[in-house]
Amino acid sequence: MREVNLAGVDLNLLPALEALLKRRNVSQAAADVGLSQPAMSRALARLREVLGDTLLVRVPGGGYALTPRAEALAGQLIATLDHVKAVFREPSFDPARVERTIRIAGMDTHTILLAPALMARLAKEAPGVDVRFENYGADLVERVETGRLDLAFATSTTPLPPGARSESYAYDRLALVLRKGHPMAKRKWTIEDYGKVSQVGISILGDAGSELDAQLAKVGVHRRMALVTPHFIAALAAVAQTDMATTISRVFASRFAGHFGLVLKEPPLANVDLDLTVVWSHVRAADPVLAWVRGVIRDVAKETMDLTSSRVSRRPEKL
Repeated sequence: MREVNLAGVDLNLLPALEALLKRRNVSQAAADVGLSQPAMSRALARLREVLGDTLLVRVPGGGYALTPRAEALAGQLIATLDHVKAVFREPSFDPARVERTIRIAGMDTHTILLAPALMARLAKEAPGVDVRFENYGADLVERVETGRLDLAFATSTTPLPPGARSESYAYDRLALVLRKGHPMAKRKWTIEDYGKVSQVGISILGDAGSELDAQLAKVGVHRRMALVTPHFIAALAAVAQTDMATTISRVFASRFAGHFGLVLKEPPLANVDLDLTVVWSHVRAADPVLAWVRGVIRDVAKETMDLTSSRVSRRPEKL
């Protein structure tokens, strides 16, 4: 039996062959595949040449009948074309059958507010999916691009490397946080007040600088960073026991304001909106598992990290 060189075979003939064997009529087969009748006649001639068989033969009374070879091909062709179509079809995805570890760069705001509800959802719908939250770092971009990280949480103002993709998952705002009883808790702050009170800053990438400092610098205000920590919960705990202040996520601060005895004030800043985003590499753009996980994150975050949620307190603390 001779081997067939697929490189020399026009696979575009397969749909024509399927239609011819099904219809046994050149005109009807041509209509099925969107060809003109002359084009289908040429396709039949080419198929006869390639297969070494007439395939269709005229019968008395008009019409065509299949040759024995064509009869045999008809049975094989349906399954063959189904397999070929499957190569180009988007793979089916069942989260319940996935076994995988998803690595995400995030902060304690995510592990505290998002992770519990996320894991509860995964336990029901994708019990084989595990999650690992990891710290940020100077090599963050490299870890995402090489696949060591699947996702990273950021904000819409975060500069992205070429090819990175991002989408919003929640809306938040900044809050100026002080302890109840703080000497400046009852007054309306001005931007100059940032230079009068020691601050607690959050360092994500090992640098205490932030967009807030850029806003202050524009008006000539410098704040003293008495404490810098990578943990939002530590910032709240420190503010609760000192006369320091911090400016962080309103959603997160609201969650623990009662526990720590804190006051949330509107910052005297031009921009306090936070569009929270999740980032991934273009290399993973077609990954169905990550697409599904991002959807779950959006759903869960709307209830746990979004300021517009009915479950998130937006009321200022009483002084």
